[in-house]
Amino acid sequence: MAMFLLRRLGLMVLTLWILSLIVFFAGQILPGDPGRATLGQFASPSAVQALDHQLGVDRPLLTRYLSWLGGVLHGDFGTSYAYRSAVEPFIRAALINSIKLALLAFVIVVPLGIIGGVVAALYEGRGVDRVISVTGLSLASLPEFVTGIVVIVVFGVTLKWLPVTASAGQGSGVLSQFQHLILPAIPLVLILFGYISRMARAGTIEALNSDYTRTAVLKGLPQTTVIRRHVLRNSLLPTITVIATQTGYLIGGLVVVETLFNYQGLGNLIYKAAVAKDFAMLEAGVLIIGVVYVLATLAADLLLTALNPRLRTGGSA
Repeated sequence: MAMFLLRRLGLMVLTLWILSLIVFFAGQILPGDPGRATLGQFASPSAVQALDHQLGVDRPLLTRYLSWLGGVLHGDFGTSYAYRSAVEPFIRAALINSIKLALLAFVIVVPLGIIGGVVAALYEGRGVDRVISVTGLSLASLPEFVTGIVVIVVFGVTLKWLPVTASAGQGSGVLSQFQHLILPAIPLVLILFGYISRMARAGTIEALNSDYTRTAVLKGLPQTTVIRRHVLRNSLLPTITVIATQTGYLIGGLVVVETLFNYQGLGNLIYKAAVAKDFAMLEAGVLIIGVVYVLATLAADLLLTALNPRLRTGGSA
């Protein structure tokens, strides 16, 4: 287990280093001039050149990368070109906001998707299975901006049940934040339900057809006991991996939802940084999403290892 953890940590560090290379150099080759984007179209070339020199964007590319990487390793993500301030407070505030929205969606969609997938598997080939499967696939194929606009019109404008903006304001309570976040969480729940339920369904069907499940049934165990003790423990293993990969999406892939609901999260911050050619903010935001992905994957691997003894011992099926 210790060697497995060390290997995973080594791969995580290597992945983050490669990601830092991709993020930094991709950001540098994007079209646009930070000085021009900051000062505007009517600024003089000399003023733009002076600001570029002040920001350090005219230095050699390798020198800038090493300086940026050294700062990141010490927790310094640089200075925002647009705000002329340190990037770290903006990233921290946006990440906290995205975590709130992602956590709410996560708490709703994970049990809903697992229950839907298990029920569909128990009624495989029947009407319930078809309804859940078709509904999940249909919802997963709809873009977030479509479902987002629909829920705004229905629940925010027509019925007036929920506020149409996700920002509750400074000093708002937990209940007020929940009321503002439930509407933008709905498009995330709808699109992720299809992925999670399909994986849970496939894993449950495989477990139901396995030898250990047939043996438990032949022993005379009640169906609820068979499902709880033998089926779910094994059927949810691949579902855990899917949930872990969607965790990164919930944190960083919220550009459409956060922009649509005017929510100051990490996805919205990355979008604004890309529009403003704020490379320092853009690189820091994408790198943070990469960290979330690798940590979520590591957590999924550890959980899979804890649930499946064969992975700990290196045995085969």
